[in-house]
Amino acid sequence: MVCPSAAQKNIDGFRMKERDMKRKSRSAPLVVSWALCSLTALAFLFFLNSQLRADTKGKISGRVVDEKKEPVVGVSVQIVGTSLGAATDIDGYYTIINILPGTYELKFSAVGYTPLIVRGVSVEAGQTTTINAVMSEQAIQTKEIVVVAKRPVVDTRQTSAVSILDRSQISILPVQSLTDIVNLQAGVVEGHFRGGRLGEVQYQIDGVTVNNPYDNSSTMPLDRSVLQEVQVVSGTFDAEYGQAMSGVVNAVLKSGSEDHFDWNFETYVGDYFSPGDKRRIPINDKFMPTALQSYTLTLSGPTFIPKTTFMLNARRFTNQGYLFGQRRFVPTDSSDFERNIFHPTGDNKILPMAPDNEWSGALKVSNHLISSLQISYQILLNDQRYKTYNYMFWLNPDGEPMQRNLSITHGFDVTHTLSNNAFYTLSLRQNYFKYTNYVYENVFDPRYFQAGMPMGTLAYNLGVYVQGVDLTRFEQETNGIAFKGSYTDQILRNHLIKAGLEFQYSALSFGPPGTLVQATVNGVQKLQAFIDNPNYPGVQTYHPISFAAYLEDIAEWKEITVHAGARFESFDARTTVPSNLQNPANSIPGAPLSVPVRTSRKIDIAPRLGVSFPVIANGSVYFSYGHFYQMPGLSNLYSSANYTILKDLQAGSYNYGVGIMGNPDLRPEFTTQYEFGFKAELTDYLGVDLSLFYKDIRDLLGIQFISTYNDALYARYTNIDFGNVSGFTLSLIERNLGMVRARIDYTYQIAMGNSSDPMETFNRDQAGYDSRPVVQPLNWDQRHTLNATFSLVDPSSYSLTGIFRFQSGVPYTPQNLTVLGGQLEPNSGRKPSSLIADLLFEKYFSFVGARLSLFARIYNLFNTNFSNGFVFSSTGSVDYSLNPTGDMIALADPSRFYPPRRIEIGLSLRNP
Repeated sequence: MVCPSAAQKNIDGFRMKERDMKRKSRSAPLVVSWALCSLTALAFLFFLNSQLRADTKGKISGRVVDEKKEPVVGVSVQIVGTSLGAATDIDGYYTIINILPGTYELKFSAVGYTPLIVRGVSVEAGQTTTINAVMSEQAIQTKEIVVVAKRPVVDTRQTSAVSILDRSQISILPVQSLTDIVNLQAGVVEGHFRGGRLGEVQYQIDGVTVNNPYDNSSTMPLDRSVLQEVQVVSGTFDAEYGQAMSGVVNAVLKSGSEDHFDWNFETYVGDYFSPGDKRRIPINDKFMPTALQSYTLTLSGPTFIPKTTFMLNARRFTNQGYLFGQRRFVPTDSSDFERNIFHPTGDNKILPMAPDNEWSGALKVSNHLISSLQISYQILLNDQRYKTYNYMFWLNPDGEPMQRNLSITHGFDVTHTLSNNAFYTLSLRQNYFKYTNYVYENVFDPRYFQAGMPMGTLAYNLGVYVQGVDLTRFEQETNGIAFKGSYTDQILRNHLIKAGLEFQYSALSFGPPGTLVQATVNGVQKLQAFIDNPNYPGVQTYHPISFAAYLEDIAEWKEITVHAGARFESFDARTTVPSNLQNPANSIPGAPLSVPVRTSRKIDIAPRLGVSFPVIANGSVYFSYGHFYQMPGLSNLYSSANYTILKDLQAGSYNYGVGIMGNPDLRPEFTTQYEFGFKAELTDYLGVDLSLFYKDIRDLLGIQFISTYNDALYARYTNIDFGNVSGFTLSLIERNLGMVRARIDYTYQIAMGNSSDPMETFNRDQAGYDSRPVVQPLNWDQRHTLNATFSLVDPSSYSLTGIFRFQSGVPYTPQNLTVLGGQLEPNSGRKPSSLIADLLFEKYFSFVGARLSLFARIYNLFNTNFSNGFVFSSTGSVDYSLNPTGDMIALADPSRFYPPRRIEIGLSLRNP
């Protein structure tokens, strides 16, 4: 396969069939008000009597025998405090399904036997908890027997690499957000799951997707205060999960209890602390204890409505960051650059240049007045306003744009229990997300025209901006409806059948809400504003739809587990593409014309298989295999897909100015995964989990160069990139050994491919380098990753936890300044390795009938200044360059370093 370089190269291998073009949809955005969504969902509830979630429920099963090891028939097995239960069959087996994650008491009772209560039974979403019982014959009236269940160190029935953390485990970790928790898991490198690109993970809340189809990222950040349980699947995953190639993250929210009222208030303050470190904190290195503030209140419990519970959470978070600027200039200042005369009118105030201000909240209400029917409504809100640091504005900070993320997800869930062995669920969600990036909201704001474009000169402070504002203007809005339904049936003692369907419809809007261009009018440079101009199109709206269905059988025979299923997926971009890519704008005289052709519906079937079987008393070998499909971020389909812009391409030329054309007819990206592993309890307190994996990645988003009939060239997104990942993870888990808890995860992986980014081929060609595909290490090819967590916990007194993360260096492309051109083989160099440590200490007290804890957290304990970030291409170091003149701006930019040590001190007050 050959791609052109900066000049004309062989393009025969890149000619495509005449079938593509896109229609810029100008239809109105999807208007689904939250009230309308709620009414629609309510209609579903009363009509269908059901609830939708993915696999957020767990299962308890086991066998009951007497002291002679004979099965006991007809034993009543009840989850205390719930209506869930079962009776043992003729062989003494029982199964209870449809259980929310949590810790429960299990009561066994039968005529002629002493009642038995098992406490501390832990249930995890999508997993089976095995509780076997031995019942004693009751000769005389005695009290019930109480035992405490011991949670296994590892779950030997899992058929892939799954990490599950409940709220008690999360509470003792120095983490604050869901992202922090995910990045601690084996095989995860800063959002990359086992060597995959970003955006290849399915994020779910209570089993329903919250991914933004624009770029496949999560739309809803979550604080740990709302989390009941977090599941991170970094290996293969079952057929019920789709639109993901590398992993699944399922966050289960807390729910209220019918028995008691819970409340919790947490607050902490802090700041970055790196005294004398003028490279990373050149302006303000004073420790300000209130520069970072967080206030969180969580309430849960019963309501005045019978059989109805609630959970309410509210959080306020502010962080000034550690990167500051000085308001020496304001955007409307005017300087004489010819004579190097400057007129600063700022107040010289020190201002944060990367502040982060956030409001977030959650409400969840559940009702099960009818024993077989559980209805719940939840709403989550996050409003974040922040700035992204730009060193060039550090003397003119008011010219820097403000970014805002507004996320709202809400909807109804209903679970209808048909029998002890069967239930079905339905869910309806509205996922709303809006991102904006600009200095002033209105493109005609007079302050734009008073200030003009940002300007500076090397004669003053390395050319930083001394006037003007950033003219960037962009917004992205997704307003979508997600519907998901599933049916679960324990049809036989050893077979659990799951079937489901999903539907998602989105109004996807993005683009500049008005464009500002510096133009020459009558010989004078002047700023002009355009809205929906043919040359400067504004915000465009599209309405893609997707549908999926799956069927899965989970078979469990004693210690053998088999997960077998398949998933059907369909996607429709619902737009058009040009039929003739060699004359896309109909601008070549005499050439065959191009007409709009509707995009094709993409249909795929993905088989999945996982098997686990015992090889030793408390150990199993597992194997899993699957096909995984995912549409690329839809921005790559729709962005720049108006091919009329190509009308001015000159014959025999390439105009890089038109950029990369979108392709609404892209196919799903595809990965085949293989995983083989071993899980075992070596002792009652020590477990091991070894997983070997291989991923064959095809049809990744990349660049294709198209030649027109007059030998002009243009670039277009297509499914052309490829890669593969191989490696293993090794986890050692220590638990239940007195006060000590520990976990060590080591990951070795090799991530190779022809490009790390869809634009890489285009960028190399534009820079004049050879753009032909070559297999090379990907940018995130971190060969060695070690995560170690150590905790010392006395639940009545204190907890101390440290997290240590060792990371080997990822690749970079070196530059040899003594050679013309200078650039060596792509990604042939390695950045330095690093060690990051985080620490949490918490002390517990009793305070006027409540439980008080004081805590201190230290992030980046050792004040490490580099961790796989920016390096100079001439040295591979973040500290120095062999080209100080050419890199003088980068050498002055403090954001190239890893964030310094951060100290937080706080308190938490909760009911006993």
